[in-house]
Amino acid sequence: HEGLRRVKRAWVIPPISISENHKRIPHLLVQIKSDKQQPGGVIYSIKGPGVDEEPLGIFSIDKFSGKVFLNAMLDREENDRFRLKAFALDLGGMTLEDPTDLEIIVVDQNDNRPLFRQDVFTGHVVEGAEPGTCVMTADATDADDPDTDNAVLRYSILEQGGAGMFSINATTGEICTARPGLDRETVGVYNLTVQAADMSGDGLTTTATAVIYLEDINDNPPEFTKEEFSMEVEEQAAGVDVGKVFVHDKDLAGSPNWLAKFTILEGDPEGAFTIHTDPHTNDGVLSVAKPLDHEVRDRFELTVSVQNERPLEPTAPTSPRALATVRVRVRDVNEAPVFRENPRRVSVLEGAPPGTPVATYTASDPDTRQLQTLTYALLYDPADWLQLDPHAGTVRTKRELLHPSAYLQGGWYIALVLARDDAEPPLSATGTLSIEILEVNDHAPLLQPPAGVLCGRPGRGGNLLLGATDDDRPPHGAPFHFQLSPQHPQLARNWSITRFNVTHAVLAVLAELPQGLYSLPLLLRDSGSPPRERQQLLNLSVCHCGRDGTCQDGVLAAATAGAGVTLGALMIILGSSILLLALAGLGAAGVRGRRRALRTGLLQRSRDDVRDNILNYDEQGGGEEDQDAYDINQLRHPELFSPRAKPPVRRDAPLSSASPPGPRKLPSSPSDIEDFINEGLEAADSDPSVPPYDTALIYDYEGSGSIASPLSSIVSSLTDEDQDYDYLSEWGPRFRRLADLYG
Repeated sequence: HEGLRRVKRAWVIPPISISENHKRIPHLLVQIKSDKQQPGGVIYSIKGPGVDEEPLGIFSIDKFSGKVFLNAMLDREENDRFRLKAFALDLGGMTLEDPTDLEIIVVDQNDNRPLFRQDVFTGHVVEGAEPGTCVMTADATDADDPDTDNAVLRYSILEQGGAGMFSINATTGEICTARPGLDRETVGVYNLTVQAADMSGDGLTTTATAVIYLEDINDNPPEFTKEEFSMEVEEQAAGVDVGKVFVHDKDLAGSPNWLAKFTILEGDPEGAFTIHTDPHTNDGVLSVAKPLDHEVRDRFELTVSVQNERPLEPTAPTSPRALATVRVRVRDVNEAPVFRENPRRVSVLEGAPPGTPVATYTASDPDTRQLQTLTYALLYDPADWLQLDPHAGTVRTKRELLHPSAYLQGGWYIALVLARDDAEPPLSATGTLSIEILEVNDHAPLLQPPAGVLCGRPGRGGNLLLGATDDDRPPHGAPFHFQLSPQHPQLARNWSITRFNVTHAVLAVLAELPQGLYSLPLLLRDSGSPPRERQQLLNLSVCHCGRDGTCQDGVLAAATAGAGVTLGALMIILGSSILLLALAGLGAAGVRGRRRALRTGLLQRSRDDVRDNILNYDEQGGGEEDQDAYDINQLRHPELFSPRAKPPVRRDAPLSSASPPGPRKLPSSPSDIEDFINEGLEAADSDPSVPPYDTALIYDYEGSGSIASPLSSIVSSLTDEDQDYDYLSEWGPRFRRLADLYG
């Protein structure tokens, strides 16, 4: 075949081996040659890694002889072989041979020690592990050729500081337990020195450290440090720590295998104590769960046990439960008094008089073994209603208990009582005394309003809604009972009352009634126990009504059209005002008339006019501002006033006051003053146009219960022998004249 061409052997170069770390350089590796030309006519060259590629300059060739040289030391761990291309050219640069491969193999030498993957290997194994339990693998590597003995490693344990508890697999480096008896409480950590050697254990070596920790198991129960413990605690102290019981556990501190649990087995049937574990020290802390009373029990003897939170391992040695005796002595201290009933609830009738017993509110002293005296005081009594016996604790009323009152809360009065002992220092307690003020039916219902307006015929407009109020609280108030007075049975012919609700009733006209004012006696009764009733007058204005049931009378219509004031209320107000003014005028005029009659008699007996002196000491009626209410000369000298003259007018009367219809005859002497006043009163009563400021209506009545007796009066002036005027001589010079006249 023309396509195939025979290649000469001289141009086919077999692989060349050269040992790494060869120090004799340059070193001839091989000579290549081509027989296409005569010697000296061929140019040789090589290309590839180590020549014109990184790493540069390791290999070179003599271009005329074809010799290939090694120019640097080789490291198999960096490059284990080099693949080059060889070229043959003539002097003109033409290719004489096809490029051929030149492979250079770097032969390994044992120039690398084994290397462990880490300097310190860490492993864990539970104490008491069976032999053959593997913990970890301490493996190493070797950079030499793995196909040679240079990288064949063997492992061994150089040192483990014990009785050969661990072994290592020579080929894999796996470390396992070698024998039983691993006890964390004896040796908790093992430090092993492990070696790796190449050349199957005969070459280069290296070492590492293997640290093996034994993991704890609960193979040791807790134990008390001693069999008996003694403690003290004050009585009445709750929630305080009494003391500690100490234990020891060989297991790992802080682990669940070490944590202790305590139990009180005997000596505390009431549950007065509790015991818990101190998480930091693992000791038992005994605490008071309920207040202790030295007077009841002054010492306790407790049996306490301890065990782990976790159960013991089956491999742990069996042992009985640890027990200890704890003796607790209760110290006696002063205790505060105690109100056994707090708050204390009692009841008192409304309006109970002062001195009424309320309750005996006392406390007890828990210190029965100490002689102490309790005293009591009112700590809180906002209305100052109560008084308290400081030794007996008896509470009584100081004043009448009133209802309603701002100090009552829902009908209850709250007071605080303080009890104090005489210890050093003294202790006290506060008790609450709740007093219920019981309602008493002491008020009868009151008609509201007491007046009204209605039409004088049955039907529309002939009804009036009546109401009532009662100052008592339920159940002594509503429902109210309204009825016509039983003393006047004839009222039932014209009137009827029907119940509207619990507080109101409806008054109805039964027959045609003439217009005018009516006073209707009613009887009102509450629902208390016993019931209270009151007879009252209902003032009615009966008017003529139209078809729509409204009053047609002009006056009544005008009154009812006022700003919120009913006709009945308006008439009551006007009538009451006129009546009060008339009574005041009559009283003032009567007293002043008697006093002035006395003065006239005195002036007739003596030339001295002592009017001013008498006024300064006896102006008890209308006050000093009323000394000039009328001119006294009218009574002293009646002849100066003609019957045809204009009657005197009060200085304080309004200008529009109407004058009497005709002049009255004036009295001719002081003895006729009483008749004069009576005639004026009769004239005023018969004439409705006389205003309340008429002179004849002023009497200056001093009242019936005055503690100061008047100097004289119309009646006493006629019976001087019944009076004792000797005391006037003791009043000074101004009254000696009167004493001489009347003594």
